[in-house]
Amino acid sequence: MIQSMTGFGKHMVQLPSKKITIELKSLNSKSLDINARMPSAYREKELQLRKTIASSLIRGKIDFGLYVEMTGNETSSVVNEAVLRQYMEQLKSIADGEDIRLMEMALRLPDALKTDREDIDESEYKIIQDTLDNALKEINDFRTEEGVVLEKDFIERISSIKNLLKDVVQMDPDRLATIRERLEKAVADLKTEVDANRFEQELIYYLEKYDITEEKVRLDNHLDYFIETMKSADSNGKKLGFISQEIGREINTIGSKANFAPMQQLVVQMKDELEKVKEQMLNVL
Repeated sequence: MIQSMTGFGKHMVQLPSKKITIELKSLNSKSLDINARMPSAYREKELQLRKTIASSLIRGKIDFGLYVEMTGNETSSVVNEAVLRQYMEQLKSIADGEDIRLMEMALRLPDALKTDREDIDESEYKIIQDTLDNALKEINDFRTEEGVVLEKDFIERISSIKNLLKDVVQMDPDRLATIRERLEKAVADLKTEVDANRFEQELIYYLEKYDITEEKVRLDNHLDYFIETMKSADSNGKKLGFISQEIGREINTIGSKANFAPMQQLVVQMKDELEKVKEQMLNVL
């Protein structure tokens, strides 16, 4: 079953003094591209978290957010008093002002607040991992649901191309007869005697150039292979993309050999259906 690369997952856990929330959003991409946002205190675990995400989501442009909200009385930031006083003295030397106003300005300057970095203990990291696993499950469920919609659309498009191909097969004898008749009329209009045997040989050679038997068989096989691959256990968007390219190649060859307006109209319809498949294919995992 195919999966979409589009998805969203979010999970939150409440600890005694903080709330941890993990959000995952994915869009289509040719490769895996993870953009991570998290508090600096948790950066030491970023590589491990990235590996977990990569092993689960495989491909796509991934926005990963780890948010920590303090809900208790604990705080990791304190006023850096020495730096703050230096800032205030420098501000006083530049302009007069009340101390409270100078303090407000100084607090906005670098290093006015200092953060006591605390290592993440293993129990908290285990909770973060479990939260990430739950968010990954949500986004994968989302991707699967989107994949069902894509699969339904692909089946309809491929079935439409198959039906158009049946019309091409049914029309082909009339096409060859029309081409033969056209050539015979062109020779007759010349009002010149021609060797009948030689003309027949040249006619057969000419008609062979417009024969589409192999293209019809290959196109039918490619369409079947597309459906077969789509229903395999793993989602393989790249492989489906390659198959759709082969489908397009056969359709184009039929169009170039057709030399028959009604068949070329069917080819245009097949190209239109295939183009819609290719557009949606960009979003398949």
